[in-house]
Amino acid sequence: MKLEIQLTGADGKRKHIVELEQKGELWGVSLDGQALDADAMQIAPNAVSVMLGGQSFEIHVSRSADGTLNLQCGPHEFSAEIIDPRAWRGRKHGPVEVEGRQEILAPMPGKVVRLLVAVGATVEAGQGVLVVEAMKMQNEIRSPKSGKVERLLVKEGQSVNAGQALCVVA
Repeated sequence: MKLEIQLTGADGKRKHIVELEQKGELWGVSLDGQALDADAMQIAPNAVSVMLGGQSFEIHVSRSADGTLNLQCGPHEFSAEIIDPRAWRGRKHGPVEVEGRQEILAPMPGKVVRLLVAVGATVEAGQGVLVVEAMKMQNEIRSPKSGKVERLLVKEGQSVNAGQALCVVA
């Protein structure tokens, strides 16, 4: 998976290309074309411990209203925008939500590996509702709006086709 990450900090804006490749239970990481030894572990709900090239970093992460990530590593603070080249560029993330009853559709064929909500649960726009595994990658499917989960149309372990309705949020 190849991602473009734009970091904004006290020194201005910088753009980096990060490539991730799963190798069994480990990940291969390349930053701007240079392979790195890397390991990461979530140590708290909004904190990640990262080993990068033999150095250890503790990064605290929060999401801002416009959809960017706020990162704090020691005394340094950054705003990060992650751009997935596979994502539809016309989609806008952030405070704008869709209105009315919304059917959440499978973006690709795969298998439902985890339900993150139950029928009747209240969800926020952008909150994960279920996880679909496709091509050995787990993809969190998020709610396009704030509301209540009206119906779950799939169950864990079920195979789904691209475009198949997974859930209804009203």
